[in-house]
Amino acid sequence: MSAETCVVLHSGGLDSTVCLLLARKHGRTPRSVGISYGQRHDVELEFAARQCRDFGIDRHVIEVGWQKPEIYIPRDRTVTEMKAGIAPTFLPGRNAVFLALACAEAAGIGASEVWIGVNAVDYSGYPDCRESFLQSFRAMWAEAVPNPPRVVAPLVTLTKPEIAALAADLGLKKGDTWSCYAPDLSSGAAQPCGHCDACLLHNHAWAESGKVATLPAPALPLAL
Repeated sequence: MSAETCVVLHSGGLDSTVCLLLARKHGRTPRSVGISYGQRHDVELEFAARQCRDFGIDRHVIEVGWQKPEIYIPRDRTVTEMKAGIAPTFLPGRNAVFLALACAEAAGIGASEVWIGVNAVDYSGYPDCRESFLQSFRAMWAEAVPNPPRVVAPLVTLTKPEIAALAADLGLKKGDTWSCYAPDLSSGAAQPCGHCDACLLHNHAWAESGKVATLPAPALPLAL
């Protein structure tokens, strides 16, 4: 593949989908990579596949057999409560595993970058969404692999409303991505529960996006 190809970790959620479209906007040829790891909200994989069909982007899903711990999903928490500490929905090792798989995928197809849509400006309840984690991972990967792909995290310094504003600028609407941890399947079609942290943060991001004075300008590496 060409030097302009990049791997994008893409779950179908707001952050990763913005990341995918940003990569394309900045001249990359993105390859969407999803991870199927037995998540309860695997409807996200369906959203990601549909997005890639709509955008004409190559999609690959990696299957991971993982005896992951049971996760408690809180309901109706306030933003203040979400900021108080590590989120109950934090899955230890997830982003480290995902990034390692994405970097291995990049090496396999000759891509020089791996993009990930992590951010922790407003809500730092996920330790592996912070810049300090990314720096540590980059250092580890540089020791493990000669000439490793760059790890690009264009949203890491942005707030959730800024990300939603950027999504709108890229042509996305609120319902185009999936962020719910506990989908309601009672109607036969998956609907967001409206009560989990992911739903509440998603709603907050879009509700406040109109107050973003100017669109953010994510820091990106130099063009290839």
